[in-house]
Amino acid sequence: MITPPVGLNVFVIKNVIGDLMSADQVFRGVLWFLVADLVTRNLLVAFPETVLWLPDLLSGGGGQ
Repeated sequence: MITPPVGLNVFVIKNVIGDLMSADQVFRGVLWFLVADLVTRNLLVAFPETVLWLPDLLSGGGGQ
């Protein structure tokens, strides 16, 4: 919802603030959130145990 080309939330914010900022400035402001999303995704891919521990616990598998 924040990444181009769609970026629906960014366009909503741009319409709310009107001419106070350009769409480019809004996209640059969202860049930090995009970086945080990428870091989180990379950590979850690198360490899948952080995502899978609860399903393993609920299934009684105990982690294999």
